[in-house]
Amino acid sequence: MMGSMHIAIGADHGGFALKGQIAHLLREDGHEVLDLGASVFDPDDDYPDFAQQVAQAVAFGQAERGIMLCGSGVGACVVANRIPGVRAAICHDSYSAHQGVEHDRMNLLCLGARIIGSELAFELVRVFINACFSGEERHRRRLQKLQAIEQQYRRTIVKPQGG
Repeated sequence: MMGSMHIAIGADHGGFALKGQIAHLLREDGHEVLDLGASVFDPDDDYPDFAQQVAQAVAFGQAERGIMLCGSGVGACVVANRIPGVRAAICHDSYSAHQGVEHDRMNLLCLGARIIGSELAFELVRVFINACFSGEERHRRRLQKLQAIEQQYRRTIVKPQGG
């Protein structure tokens, strides 16, 4: 089991209630939680606003890992993977939640709050947080290839003010 981590978390209206439960679980488990919103339930808010903030927190080192919730997890994942250095995936099973970290160095977990229940979400979060990158040669080689692709398409990223 990993030690205490800094974890960024965010959700739109679709994941708002589950985000609060997960943040509470993480704090109970001894982690520091950076809650990047939504801070109030707003049925008209937009997942890109929160997914970008969570992904940036991970990319800029404000958090070691991130968790983003929306209705399906799809939109959050699409946005998060736009930020260089972020490796986000939707995981609705425990194998993917740990294997993504162990093999692919996944650093942002996306969950569909309308797809899974709270108990499965808690299990996935714990599996994701406790997983470690294997460091095996084949996994390092694949990660290097992924980073080379990212670098090929990277635009100049400007760190936001105050971040």
